[in-house]
Amino acid sequence: MDAPHISVIVPIYNEDESIEKLLEGLFAVLDQLPRPFEIIAVNDGSRDGSLALLRRAASLRPELKLVNFRRNYGQTAAMMAGIDHAAGEIIVAIDADLQNDPADIPLLLAKLDEGFDVVSGWRKERKDAAIRRNLVSRLANRLISWISGVRLNDYGCTLKAYRKDAIKGVRLYGEMHRFIPIYASWQGARVTELPVRHYPRQFGQSKYGLSRIVKVVLDLMVVKFLDRHFVKPIYVFGGFALFSFALSGLAGFYMIYLKYGKGLSMILTPLPLLSAMGFLVGVMSLLMGLLAEMLVRIYFESQNRGPYLVKDLTNFGPADRGSDPER
Repeated sequence: MDAPHISVIVPIYNEDESIEKLLEGLFAVLDQLPRPFEIIAVNDGSRDGSLALLRRAASLRPELKLVNFRRNYGQTAAMMAGIDHAAGEIIVAIDADLQNDPADIPLLLAKLDEGFDVVSGWRKERKDAAIRRNLVSRLANRLISWISGVRLNDYGCTLKAYRKDAIKGVRLYGEMHRFIPIYASWQGARVTELPVRHYPRQFGQSKYGLSRIVKVVLDLMVVKFLDRHFVKPIYVFGGFALFSFALSGLAGFYMIYLKYGKGLSMILTPLPLLSAMGFLVGVMSLLMGLLAEMLVRIYFESQNRGPYLVKDLTNFGPADRGSDPER
């Protein structure tokens, strides 16, 4: 086969009812493209018949490559594995639950050809629960856009297209796969959004619940912290330490004033405890900042490791095994 120009990444977890129809739709669209392609299916520790179906399909179509995890690591790790093993200059991500339409892939590619580096799908007419999914998602998208400064209507849509060089060096953890456009934008990439089709889920149930909202918010805080303070975390911890020292000092001075100026016993107020706690928190914050500085230097000077373990690979040659840290 010619070297693939397009790599389509499909994270899969217990989707045996959808796989055959999904692959049929993907090959029907990708076979019509003038550019060579590969499909990288990442089996995220499925416990149903997904792995057997994928291996059978891979034996018939060498364009289908399989990354099989030892256990379930989550969608973000599956996306990271797909990116690590992608050989194409363009990467397209799509869900396996048939809610995305493979026919939208050429539209995303055409948008990339206009000069953009990242094209994010926008499920403008989303076919999910009105309040539990749609309303909560809209609120979350507005919060993410406000904090990150990257204005998108639908961060949660998996259907996206990237130029590989625009996301080079991006490492994903937690639920951070939805923040790839933010990482790319902060690195100077041109990001845009394109309305795509969305269908009701045909089989099974969504793997996500309302608990994901908390995870997304916490991950967003991490992303913002890493953007502003990753290289110098002492600025955050040191700033909080100075605030704690100042609070401790003010409490101490006011305590002394009340003792000698008003004749009020120190033990009748919470000021001694506040002063002591403020000082201790300041010391701990300062030490944590120094520790974080050392960790940052270790990170930059050591070998990078991924957040997943690959059990085996299918249809990968020695030259296109990507940067799998466990091989």
